[in-house]
Amino acid sequence: MNYPLGAKSTEKKSISYGNRGMNLEYDLNETNNYYLIQNIAVVYKKPTPIKIVDVDYPSRKEAIIKKAYFQIPSTTDYNGIYKEKYIDFEAKETMSSTSFPLANIHAHQIKHLERIKEHGGIAFLIVRFTKLNKTFLLTIDSLSYFLNNYDKKSINLDFFEKQGYLIDEKYNPRLDYLSIIEKIYFKGELK
Repeated sequence: MNYPLGAKSTEKKSISYGNRGMNLEYDLNETNNYYLIQNIAVVYKKPTPIKIVDVDYPSRKEAIIKKAYFQIPSTTDYNGIYKEKYIDFEAKETMSSTSFPLANIHAHQIKHLERIKEHGGIAFLIVRFTKLNKTFLLTIDSLSYFLNNYDKKSINLDFFEKQGYLIDEKYNPRLDYLSIIEKIYFKGELK
């Protein structure tokens, strides 16, 4: 900050990295809450499976987990039901304005989404390009197509624009991804 007469502030800027990747999660949780209240769908964020090893009990209300570890690799972030169809998806954010690094999604998560589709469920990825403020839905079919036909370490924005579906941000629901699911799976408009 610059003050009048050219004096400059000596205050250091503090940068918080604590909530990186949480904006998309917040928007999806708000959207899913809207779907639930409006009785449109039932979709929840899956808890991360952890095993608690050591707990400090200063009092019953103030138990503190001292040591824990991930029990098994988690599958995906969200699952639920919409119009009698099981849905399952992973949500990711990227700071890149040109591509989504494939290192951000694990092979076991992709395999899980492929299995959901094999069993008649609806499986997809939601990716937000944070700097561009663009959020896309990419079906497991499109993701698998990319993985089988391109030898790259990231998916270019161009692929999302051509093969994915841009999710418009609104007031309610915040990220209406079910309107896209409706078009893709219930009205035959699959790309």
